[in-house]
Amino acid sequence: MTGGAESTPRNAATDGRAGDPVAEPAGVPAAGSAPFLGVEDLVVEYPTAQGPFRAVDRVSFRLPRGGSLAVVGESGCGKSTLARALVRLLKPTSGRIVLDGTDIATLPERRLRPLRRRVQMVFQDPYGSLDPHLTAQQIVAEPLRLSGTGDRAERARRAAELLDRVGLPSSALHRRPPEFSGGQRQRIGIARALASRPDVLVCDEATSALDVSVQAQVLDLLRELQAETGIAYLFIAHNLGVVREISAEVVVMHAGRVVETGPTAAVLAAPAEPYTRALRRAALDPTAIRGVKPRHLLAATAPEGTRT
Repeated sequence: MTGGAESTPRNAATDGRAGDPVAEPAGVPAAGSAPFLGVEDLVVEYPTAQGPFRAVDRVSFRLPRGGSLAVVGESGCGKSTLARALVRLLKPTSGRIVLDGTDIATLPERRLRPLRRRVQMVFQDPYGSLDPHLTAQQIVAEPLRLSGTGDRAERARRAAELLDRVGLPSSALHRRPPEFSGGQRQRIGIARALASRPDVLVCDEATSALDVSVQAQVLDLLRELQAETGIAYLFIAHNLGVVREISAEVVVMHAGRVVETGPTAAVLAAPAEPYTRALRRAALDPTAIRGVKPRHLLAATAPEGTRT
């Protein structure tokens, strides 16, 4: 996990040039060191009948090798667009995405293809992101087949190892997605993303479709995988309670821009921006939780002065 939890959160509205997004979240490497993933003044626009719509507006942040960073905000703030740009499912309008020293923002597909394995994505919807006609083993082996890795037997063996690693039994190998629960499907999605041994895993609301107890299981799995492999995580989320459990640093987005950034614990304890305070209040309604209410999530959203 990234360090710097004791540093002071920075306010993007007042830090640096007025109105400009913060370039470096507190606690990540200083300007003199090279991050593994650096996003600089990234802009993503969509064409509309009224002209270009700017979904991501000059967003900057840095993710160190093996670190964790969360990007949070309400629906429609540009989080998922940002995630898709990072894995180059979308081509940015301008700005830079520097992966281990290489700017991938404008690379043509021919030069981008060898780098794609290094940044993989776990999608939000575990029901719609898996091919229902393939078995779990085939789904996980698919990235290996597309990259020309090994023969069929080797790919099947590697897929079986990954499914075992994410906690699915051997009986799951030849079952198809409709035969799995939502949590099990998300584990298959994580195994698929890990198949190409990425350096960065972008998790786009990877637990939002799951109930609270299954969320906890998936978050535990992601922590274990990071401890074992040193993979870096970039989490896209709207739930600050969940973010507190998985990432030491947080970037808050609103209307496509960064409005606040800093150590997650500090931002949750004392948000500097009214938008972040409103997001914190709305992050989790304890009365809506089904089953056992995790104390750490309730504490994350308890009124200030009442947390113990």
